[in-house]
Amino acid sequence: MDSSVLTLMLGISTFLGALGLGALLWGLKTGQFNDQKRFLDSVHFDNEDDLRDAALMQKKQKELNKKRKKEYRPPD
Repeated sequence: MDSSVLTLMLGISTFLGALGLGALLWGLKTGQFNDQKRFLDSVHFDNEDDLRDAALMQKKQKELNKKRKKEYRPPD
């Protein structure tokens, strides 16, 4: 590769990285990632049946994953 192409790629990637970092810092400063009210509202409106169903689904998924791991056999 030519050194000018490498320099151009390095400059562009540095600029894009700085732009992304600036966007992240701006989002943090303006509160774009503060979603506590939505989280608390969603927990507030959950009932016991929904939570029980979610726990059962998670338990079944774990059991299925354990079963898959036990049945796995590497090819001969």
